[in-house]
Order: sequence, then C-alpha cells, then structure tokens
Amino acid sequence: MVTLTEKAAGEIKRAMSDAKMTAGTVLRVGVVGGGCSGYNYRFGFDKGDTVDTAKDFVEDQFGVSVVVDKKSDLYLDGTVVDYKDGLEQRGFKFENPNVTKSCGCGSSFAV
Repeated sequence: MVTLTEKAAGEIKRAMSDAKMTAGTVLRVGVVGGGCSGYNYRFGFDKGDTVDTAKDFVEDQFGVSVVVDKKSDLYLDGTVVDYKDGLEQRGFKFENPNVTKSCGCGSSFAV
C-alpha cells in the first residue's frame, strides 16, 4: 500500500477544499505504462462510488481516503508520498523502494 506523509495529506485536503470536491472523493494512486522508463505514476481524485473493494485497496490516512488498485500495488507497495515546498523541489514526491531506474525528470520509472 502507498503511505501519505502528514504534509502530503494536508496539501491534498487543501486542494480538495479549494476545488470544492464533494464528500466521498478519494485519492486514487496507481501506475500506467508509458514514459521513457516504462511506467508513470497516476495520481488524482475519483468519486468514492468508483471504488471496488474486490479490485482496490482502500485506507484512510490523515483524513484522506487513499485508493490503490491491486495491480498497481505490485509496483507501489512500500511507496511513501510526500509534499515538498522548498526552493529546489516543489510538489508531490514519490519515494518508491521498488524502482530500479528512473528518467532524469523523475516522472517515469522501471521496476
């Protein structure tokens, strides 16, 4: 399963509030094929009624419902999502222990 830091969860809740998302909105994290290294992260919001507990893992973390489909979990297990807001980095950062290589910009990876 993917783990959010408290800082990342706070930023996600702020974004949900700013966008006036309805109650029941979930954060869906996954992987899709593509990019120069083979896989890209998928990270976005979804309606809660799209969650299928036969196909998805669901966990509440710091007030955010995190959903990872079981196929993506094979590539993301142990991943920590943090939020950086410094001068050198800004945005969500995936720390994935399963990555064997990534592209120079860090948006795609291989396992």
